[in-house]
Amino acid sequence: MTLTHLKPSPRLDGHDPEATRQAILEYFTTTFDLYEHLFILLEGDDAWQVKPISLRHPLIFYFGHTATFFVNKLVLAGLLAERIDPRMESMFAVGVDEMSWDDLNEQHYDWPSADSVRQYRARVREAVTDLIQTLPLTLPITWEHDWWPILMGIEHERIHLETSSVLIRQHPLHRVKPHPDWQSCALAGEPPENTLVEVPGGRVSIGKPYDAPYYGWDNEYGRHEADLDDFKASRQLVSQREYLRFVEAGGYTDTQWWDEEGQGWLDFTGSRHPTFWHRSESGWQLRVLAELIPMPWNWPVEVNCHEARAYCRWLSVTTSQPVRLPTEDEWYRMHDFAGLSPDSPPAHGSANLNLAMAASSCPVDLHSHGPFHDLVGNVWQWTETAIYPFDGFRVHPLYDDFTTPTYDGRHNLFKGGSWISTGNEAQPASRYAFRRHFFQHAGFRYVVTPRPAATPNTYYETDRQLSEYAEFHYGERYFGVENYPVALVNLIRSRLQDHPGPKHSALDLGCATGRASFELARDYAKVTGVDFSARFISLATEMAEQGRIRYTLTDEGELLSYRERSLDMLGIDADIRARVGFYQGDACNLKALWTDLDLVLAANLIDRLYDPARFLELIAQRIRPGGILVISSPYTWLEEHTPKEAWLGGFKRDGESLTTLQALQEHLAPHFRMLGQPEDVPFVIRETRRKFQHTLAEVSFWERLHD
Repeated sequence: MTLTHLKPSPRLDGHDPEATRQAILEYFTTTFDLYEHLFILLEGDDAWQVKPISLRHPLIFYFGHTATFFVNKLVLAGLLAERIDPRMESMFAVGVDEMSWDDLNEQHYDWPSADSVRQYRARVREAVTDLIQTLPLTLPITWEHDWWPILMGIEHERIHLETSSVLIRQHPLHRVKPHPDWQSCALAGEPPENTLVEVPGGRVSIGKPYDAPYYGWDNEYGRHEADLDDFKASRQLVSQREYLRFVEAGGYTDTQWWDEEGQGWLDFTGSRHPTFWHRSESGWQLRVLAELIPMPWNWPVEVNCHEARAYCRWLSVTTSQPVRLPTEDEWYRMHDFAGLSPDSPPAHGSANLNLAMAASSCPVDLHSHGPFHDLVGNVWQWTETAIYPFDGFRVHPLYDDFTTPTYDGRHNLFKGGSWISTGNEAQPASRYAFRRHFFQHAGFRYVVTPRPAATPNTYYETDRQLSEYAEFHYGERYFGVENYPVALVNLIRSRLQDHPGPKHSALDLGCATGRASFELARDYAKVTGVDFSARFISLATEMAEQGRIRYTLTDEGELLSYRERSLDMLGIDADIRARVGFYQGDACNLKALWTDLDLVLAANLIDRLYDPARFLELIAQRIRPGGILVISSPYTWLEEHTPKEAWLGGFKRDGESLTTLQALQEHLAPHFRMLGQPEDVPFVIRETRRKFQHTLAEVSFWERLHD
């Protein structure tokens, strides 16, 4: 297939639904084909199954991941009635960033063959194609539109086109093979001198409205404004030749150029030059996708953020000028000053973007953008800005973990796109951030200014639902009602004190922000908290790792109060914390590693599942004979969470009322027996200073029978 002339993201605000339908179908098909075509570079079965780098999954994961993303989001949105392959859709679900809750232990996975994943992808292609061809379509397409998850899946695969190409580039050479469709640029030579451009100060206004005409990720929406002073910026991206001077000056062995985090990375890796550079008897070579080529000194150097920052510190001292990486605001000021469109990327051929030129970088002086070269395209450009939420930011309910896990001060933004950036990635509004030690097709330019880089507040726990659950789990007692997770665990402790059996492992399903998991760890040697929401898991993980959380609560209107809670305040010490781990997961499609459990707690979960009967069927396979299942719920069945035909109770059957407890007894009878009678446990959730929810949950205990 040809890799050039890829069409951009389709507009979503047109007046011809059928033309938009065809544009989206073509966009999906092209994306799906292009992504599969990238993997033609792999050589041999092992190339699929072996990790290119230790912090990522093997490439077979990413080959399947983008297809399962379609299915998982479309099922969640109610657009697909059933899963295509539940095992693959669990195995390939999570693993993009090395968050502490991301399970990357290979002993848990028996990866399928590339052929089986190709067959799976073909089934997904057929399902999505059918959906695009038949789903009713009205315009415009916005966040709440039924078509949004389809576009989400397409743009998600475009992201992985790039990230997977980086992993292929890091694979050992014997596991890859060149291909004529993925050839690197043939232009190489010496770079011109990199001079400085005077950039006048001015106001930067960024962030887009929620009715913008192109697909966007959550972090792009909202508003941010800043007033900037005059500054200078390098005309070109830093070239390989420029960076060589830093390498030859001993830049990788001189600790004064590296901050503590960067030095830690340097000590761990032992790096002495950029990761894509290779030294041979004939001189320096550059690793491109699937081969080594003689070093093209006039291409931009590709480094991580630590290396870019170290170079700037070195250059600042050697030139006696205040040199650093630009901020995101400064990049947008350069973008405006160069006269580039704020709404769309440069025209085809005017930037090394969207696979329009070659499968690699190209000379740093080839594409002009006003007084600059490569403000857009060639390689991404690292900034000093850690990603943060704009005013008005909100998460999309179908993908609540796209950005929020990166609001931690450790993920820096880069701007401008690279040669393989397509779709949303090529849009000026795109905001992508990676850990500072990660590699992409990314380089940098520098600015000269005495003004320090502004440090926006990356701390983000003002999400109202997240804050309410933090208070529900770790906050005050209201109206004399005991803390609900504590009350549940106390009831479990009381009811099971004379029950025989070990207390090795417990699973807290629907753990939310994690308090019950910590309480269970007072009694159980290992406790795993699992929740569908990455936001909840992120907060629980923060509490486990840092021992404290901060959040805001709504008092009235826009008035807030502030809370800080610590595990020390709750009498939960380091030994207890060490027994707890948190993971994102689907209770109706759990990973295979959670088995032989002594206790499963499903607190306020059963009436929030899309398929509660399937959950009850599958959970029996995870609990050892004699183990205990605890179900707590107020049985508030709602169609927004569970299709009415999937409700367990709360309706008339054959003219008689069917309660949820009766339904639980029917479903669990083949594998469980109920212990005693259910008990009511009250709980209170604070919404505002004057509004609270008071609820009664019914708690039932079930012992797993011997088969």
